Amino acid sequence: MTRHDARRAPGIVAEAHQLVAAARQAFPREPRPRALLADCARRLDQPLRVALAGSLKAGKSTLLNSLVGQDIAPTDATECTRVVTWYRNGSTPSVTAYAPDGSTANVVVRRGSGTHGLTFDLERLNWNAPGPREVDHLEVEWPAAALANTTIIDTPGTSSLSREVSLRTARLLTPGDADGMAAVSIPGADAVVYLLRRLDDADVRFLEQVGAGTAGAQGISGPLGVIGVVSRADEIGAGRIDALHSARDVAARFAGELERTGLCQAVIPVAGLLAFAAATLRQQEFTAFEALARVPVDELSAALLSADRFARPDIPLPVPPELRAQLAARFGLFGIRMAVTLIRLGVRDSASLAAELTNRSGVDELRSVLDVQFGQRADQLKAHSALTALARVLTAYPGTPADQLLPRVRTLLADVHGFAELRLLGRLRTDELALPAPDLAELHRLIGGSGVAPHLRLGLPFGTDPAMQRAEAMAAVRKWRARARHPLADQFTTTACLTAARSAEGTLSLLPE
Repeated sequence: MTRHDARRAPGIVAEAHQLVAAARQAFPREPRPRALLADCARRLDQPLRVALAGSLKAGKSTLLNSLVGQDIAPTDATECTRVVTWYRNGSTPSVTAYAPDGSTANVVVRRGSGTHGLTFDLERLNWNAPGPREVDHLEVEWPAAALANTTIIDTPGTSSLSREVSLRTARLLTPGDADGMAAVSIPGADAVVYLLRRLDDADVRFLEQVGAGTAGAQGISGPLGVIGVVSRADEIGAGRIDALHSARDVAARFAGELERTGLCQAVIPVAGLLAFAAATLRQQEFTAFEALARVPVDELSAALLSADRFARPDIPLPVPPELRAQLAARFGLFGIRMAVTLIRLGVRDSASLAAELTNRSGVDELRSVLDVQFGQRADQLKAHSALTALARVLTAYPGTPADQLLPRVRTLLADVHGFAELRLLGRLRTDELALPAPDLAELHRLIGGSGVAPHLRLGLPFGTDPAMQRAEAMAAVRKWRARARHPLADQFTTTACLTAARSAEGTLSLLPE
């Protein structure tokens, strides 16, 4: 992170805290704005909130399990997948149900056998207050490294047959817009991962609502972080060995359509089922794949025409039918074909197979993008959420001394360089700059597209001598300042070049003299 960013990221969080505290003092007797502002203050000190959203059966819970590397989210179509569920880091596993009035109840977790994962039992809840209640949301605490700095929010399908179920997701991400609520509310997530199985008008409309959820006549921008995922990518190619190639073509088409509107910063194909199965690969399953790899190619191909056929007892294969059914449920036909092919190509142990399958599932690429776009900019994203929420509250409750804070809030939203970098990263996927390919790659790198550490911005190996890094940074400042002054450069190119120059200046200021 550049010194500019290092100053501004903690600095922008500190200033956001100060502005929120000042605003709270202006509402001493108004509980609603004070509650909203208290939530803003808490969020600045909590881990980044990333929501998983998408249509019904898009694979959100499966993707969550694959990102965490543990079976912590129910994937069957039970009542628990119809409510918003927050996954936080905790010392011991626990699941708590919350009612709309704040009452709580401990939830019994049941773990099935074979391919059946977790189930949260919501039928018999003992609330800590008398009387029956509906479940508003669930909070899961789980000891997982992936949750240490990120809270993941699993949401119900946006296209559920039940309008109330779909509205739960809309209220979290686009409060006040989805159901005509008059009272001001604040989006519950700092960033969004949106899962797509196909791209239809409902997806585009919802992404537009997410992007404009905090925008309006005041010109306040929406969330800075939205990543698209072509989920269940292995199914696009009907489980063939080249399924992910087909999925990449689909992702490119989705990206082209979405990026014209600037709705997503990236679109990535991921086979979530394969990613989770690889992360939890068992020795028994590896032994079964080894046995299948010895079956003649034509015979195995005929058996893999469908999952039902593969598990039929009358199909002569050297793996018991029950285990074959388990492989089909956990890995899918694509995963089975991929695992067998890798073993035929020389993979000799379960750890190597798990690593190869993980790499081919697309989840590593997604983790990398999430780290660069979300993880390394967590302070900026949290500050952006807090400032947009503060602007929304101040606009909804005018006529107090807090009104004088609004110009400063808007200035921060417009001028913070980290925000400018994130917006430019999104626009680079939408608009083409009239620059040579090497210069485009350098600009993308300078503004943090490959990471925010100085050596990553400068394209140098880790541990490069600081003097060499300073020389590269100074050269970048001069180069991109000159590009910005080119008489034939259009406004977008000039702005992009100036942003790159400011990023290089920030990198330079971080390096020792």
